[in-house]
Amino acid sequence: MRSDLIFGALAHVKNRYQLCQLASKATRKLHKPNTRLQDTTNEVLLRFRESNPASSAHLAEEPTPAQNRRAA
Repeated sequence: MRSDLIFGALAHVKNRYQLCQLASKATRKLHKPNTRLQDTTNEVLLRFRESNPASSAHLAEEPTPAQNRRAA
């Protein structure tokens, strides 16, 4: 259940507002097209439970397909 994931992530992030901000940013970066947004959010919270998301950059700066496009 998602509440278990949230409480697990709060072990590393004490501020709930900060957790929401970090989770939303991570979800936007890790989301893949044609997948459910809920599954991506759950995956992010699982990652946050295992490591501290605020300590270092856990999200690699991978270019997304939208960043590779050029204006016509």
